[in-house]
Amino acid sequence: MITTFDIPKNTSMKIISISLLIFASLFKLQASAQEANSKSNGSKSTINATSKFSAIGNWRGVFLIKPCTEVPFNFEIKQKDNKPFLSFINAEEHFDGGWVIQKDDSLLIKLDQFDNELAFKVQNDSLVGVLRKQNKTGKPISLSANRKDNYRFKESGKTPAADFSGKYDITFKSKEGKDEQAVGLFKQTGNKLTGTFLRITGDSRYLEGIVDGRNFYLSSFIGSNPSYYKGSFADDGTISGAIISARGNTEFNGSKNKNAALPDATKLTFLKDGYQTLSFSLPDVNGKKISLTDEKYKNKVVILTITGTWCPNCVDEASFIAPWYEKNRDRGIEVIGIHYERQLDSAYVRKALTRFREKFNIKYDQVIAGTPDKTQVAKSLPGLKNFISFPTMIIINKKGAVAQIHTGYSGPATGKYYTDFVESFNNEIDKLMETDSK
Repeated sequence: MITTFDIPKNTSMKIISISLLIFASLFKLQASAQEANSKSNGSKSTINATSKFSAIGNWRGVFLIKPCTEVPFNFEIKQKDNKPFLSFINAEEHFDGGWVIQKDDSLLIKLDQFDNELAFKVQNDSLVGVLRKQNKTGKPISLSANRKDNYRFKESGKTPAADFSGKYDITFKSKEGKDEQAVGLFKQTGNKLTGTFLRITGDSRYLEGIVDGRNFYLSSFIGSNPSYYKGSFADDGTISGAIISARGNTEFNGSKNKNAALPDATKLTFLKDGYQTLSFSLPDVNGKKISLTDEKYKNKVVILTITGTWCPNCVDEASFIAPWYEKNRDRGIEVIGIHYERQLDSAYVRKALTRFREKFNIKYDQVIAGTPDKTQVAKSLPGLKNFISFPTMIIINKKGAVAQIHTGYSGPATGKYYTDFVESFNNEIDKLMETDSK
C-alpha cells in the first residue's frame, strides 16, 4: 500500500515534486536497505560506492509541522566503522540516530530507537523528504535539510534585552482546564539559549535555540517527534509562551524564581491500602514468565522500572540504570524492566525490546506488561495507586516489600536535578543494603 500525506498549501511546487519522488523510489530504496541490513546483522549499512553524492557533514534540517510553522534541528553525518552514521545535535548532546543507507539519489535512515525513519531525495547539495513510521502508518512530516547553514534558528539581529538565565516557576495550561506545574531552566550566552522544562512526569530533554530581543525560540529532535517552544520574557521577570505541535498548542506562563521546585517525586505514586509489595508474573520476549517470587530475586534489593522503548525519558533512565546495574549487581541487586509498548504482537515486541537491550547493553530481565496506558498499568500491577508517568521506578527491599516509588525521571539535561537524583538513589540503595543485612 502506498502511503499518502497532505501537502501544505504554502509549500513550493518544486519541493512538492521532489517530496513525491520519494515514494516513487520507495520500494527500490527499501530493497537496498534490506540487502545492506542482511549483510551486517540487520543494523549497519554500507553506502553505494558508485554514488557521487556524499552525505558526510553538518546539516540543518527544518520540519514543516503545519502550514507556516517550521521547526529547525541540527544533525551530523560522519563515518563510523567506515560507514555513514547520523547523530542529532541538541545543545551539548549528540544523540545516536542511525546508519545512512544510500541508493542513487535517495537516502534512508532508520531511527530504530523510536521505530521511525527519515527518507530523503537528494536535490543538488540539499535534501528533501519525510519523517515517518517504519511500518508506514500515520501521517509523515515533511522536511528539508541544507548543510550550507550552520545555525539553528535564524537571527534577526536584535540584541537580547537582558540575560534571562535562571530558574522559573512554570504553569502549563491544558485545554481541559487542568494546570500542570513545572520548572523552567534556562542558560543564555549572548543570544544563544539552552534549557529544559521539568515536569513531574520527566523533563523535555536538551532544548536549544536563541533569544531575539525579548522573544525566545527553542527546539529539539532525537528521532521521535520534533519539539518546539516559543515565547517571551518580560521586564518584571515573567515568562509566557507555548509548545507548538501539529496537533495544537499548549500555552504556559510563569515567573523567575530561584527556589522553583517540583513536588517530591517519591510521594506521588504509592501502594493501595493493604499492599506491601507488587505481585506479577509477566513474560519476556521468549515467553518465559518472570516474577518477584523467583529464586533469582529472593533476598535481594530489586529495582522495577516501568518503562517503554518509545519514551525519551525512559531512554535517559535506561542509559543510567543499565551501566549502574553492571557495576552493582554483585552486591545482591537486581533490576526488572517492565515494558509497556505501543504494539503487542510478538514480532514487534521482540524487535523493540531487543533493540533497547542492545543499545544500552542491558543485562537485566525485561518483561512485557501491556500498552502504554494507565488502565494497562493498573491491570498488570493492581497494587499500584495513582500511577502518573513513564518511567516510574519502584525499589523493593530484601524482604520483598516496596521501599520507595519514584515518579518520572530528571535526566542529564536538568543538571543539578539529575545529579541530586543519582545521589539520592544511591543513598537509598545503600541504606537498604545496610539495613537489610542486619
